Amino acid sequence: MLRTIFTLSVLAGGLLSSGALGAPSQDSASRIARAADDGGILVAQDGNLDIYYDARGNRVIVDADTGKVIAIQPPQTRLDRRALRRETRLRELGRVPDDNDRYYLDDPQDMARFRRKQLEEEGRVIPPPADEYDPNSDNSVEAYPPPPQDDSNYDNNYPDAPQSTEPGTIQRQPLNEASIDPAQPTSPSDQAGLPPTTGGKSTVEPALSLGARQDVAALQVLLDRGGASPGVIDGRFGSNVDKALAAYNQITGSNLRSTDAVGIQAALAQSGGDAFANYTITPEDAAGPYVASIPEDYSQKAQLDRMGYTSVTEALAERFHMDENYLKALNPDANFNRPGTTIKVANFGKLVSTPVARIVADKGRKEVFAYDAGDKLVAAYPATIGSADTPSPSGIHAVSRVALDPNYTYNPSINFKQGQNDKVLTIPPGPNGPVGSVWIALDKPTYGIHGTPDPSKIGKTESHGCVRLTNWDARELAKLVSPGVTVEFVD
Repeated sequence: MLRTIFTLSVLAGGLLSSGALGAPSQDSASRIARAADDGGILVAQDGNLDIYYDARGNRVIVDADTGKVIAIQPPQTRLDRRALRRETRLRELGRVPDDNDRYYLDDPQDMARFRRKQLEEEGRVIPPPADEYDPNSDNSVEAYPPPPQDDSNYDNNYPDAPQSTEPGTIQRQPLNEASIDPAQPTSPSDQAGLPPTTGGKSTVEPALSLGARQDVAALQVLLDRGGASPGVIDGRFGSNVDKALAAYNQITGSNLRSTDAVGIQAALAQSGGDAFANYTITPEDAAGPYVASIPEDYSQKAQLDRMGYTSVTEALAERFHMDENYLKALNPDANFNRPGTTIKVANFGKLVSTPVARIVADKGRKEVFAYDAGDKLVAAYPATIGSADTPSPSGIHAVSRVALDPNYTYNPSINFKQGQNDKVLTIPPGPNGPVGSVWIALDKPTYGIHGTPDPSKIGKTESHGCVRLTNWDARELAKLVSPGVTVEFVD
């Protein structure tokens, strides 16, 4: 009997002690309640967690001891470091970010982020989880859109343009006029003196045809029509497009944005119709004359008869204000050397005709502004203005004379020395000459505003102190100025 009573007492004591240990204290219970009320995660084990990410980017928190899912956190609830980094950069540049702000600048990191965002929107790239973001990486994705093969490959968000009953061929006059009206071919036998070819087909350098977009080219055409030159029309965003868009809004009094596809299409319709049109290559286009190549050495340049174009595509690209590789990309199957071939070109419209009374060459912005007698901006051009070794002038100067298709006199004792050439040389005229096809001389000797043999490099390289524009922009400006027009150089 006593043994039974003792056994029961021991069992009762063990049960009471087990209940005391298992029951939470009032203080700990209140802490748990407060944690739950604060929206925290209630974990039985002391912080022993496993974190996983599912296919949708959700962060899944699992109790490592029990295997139970404690919480699922969507990506939107976590810190978006990429967005904060972009916002900080835009604020440093003086621009408040905008929901529609999809690109900007020529900074490689900015463009890499833009390409990555495009691919993410298309579902082609899954971004890394925000918590695994590497602060030492720009998260760039080395991917580009495929080279254009036909019109359907371009991202054109414009509504369908009204179809005209007339053919879409634009008519144009020589380069110094607003439009072209070439004689149409009578038969293919009229061709003669064709430049060297590669089987008649256009060849596009792959690195230069990637990333071009037809909707961007349409914006560039609109800017060109409004007197705000974007430089070459190449279907690419960049600093030249940014500057031209700002100038366009100042000239027109509008507030157009590069992301406003509907507004761009409406402005195109009001200013001359579609951004692109058809052009038929003539026997004169195919015949040239063309030169085989342009040497780099000035002494060899001086031995040529003319610094002419080297191909039909180079001549047509300049005539239509286009990058040569982009022209080829728009017409991948075209035989540019065959008269009668119809190609797609930029329909840039009429040239500026308002006389210019004052010019400002902005060295910092790498842009030239032209104002009328009422001090209203009528034209703006991207420009290459001097360099650190050969800076451009300062202060106010004036136009002294204008020469179209000029010779170029190389004098190493006055200007710069090119290669091993230490003698005065006269380089013949032509669009591929050192000063292009235009020379607007200033009252400061050896300085002027002129064209270039490399239009795609305008605003992106340096000059020997002068103001360098594309040949077509320099020719347009030359028709608007007269001797005595002031040219102010500002920093």
